[in-house]
Amino acid sequence: MNFQPNSDTIAWNMHFRSSPTKVFDALTTDEGRAKYWAESTEENDGHVTFHIYNYPSFTGKILTKESPHLFELEYFGTRVRFELRSDGHKGTILRLYAKVNDHALRDEMTAGWVSVLMAMKAAVDFDVDLRNHDPDMAWAQGFADN
Repeated sequence: MNFQPNSDTIAWNMHFRSSPTKVFDALTTDEGRAKYWAESTEENDGHVTFHIYNYPSFTGKILTKESPHLFELEYFGTRVRFELRSDGHKGTILRLYAKVNDHALRDEMTAGWVSVLMAMKAAVDFDVDLRNHDPDMAWAQGFADN
């Protein structure tokens, strides 16, 4: 089964029971990202610095930030776009597109985005942090973790 048919794009959908505003805040604030994505982030002057265990800190440029529907940024050599829309009830449909220029990283990033999105759903919808918070049990050591 070829669930990611485009060789230069990663695409995932995620449903949240939370509102688009709550999901958007989780993507676009330091407090929100610290609950599931990175140990910490700092947003300054249109850039976000990510601190993730066992990886050098990375600063990416925010390309688009239109509350509560669109957030796009540069992230580890990719261009990542998050589109949010109401599910027609009280929840949100998030669509992630990541443009991958380094095909050697594509498999890791395809799996990595699933990990980030599942951790995000747990944090946003259920206030649960699924991460290990231990550099000896991080992604780089073969653990499913963010």
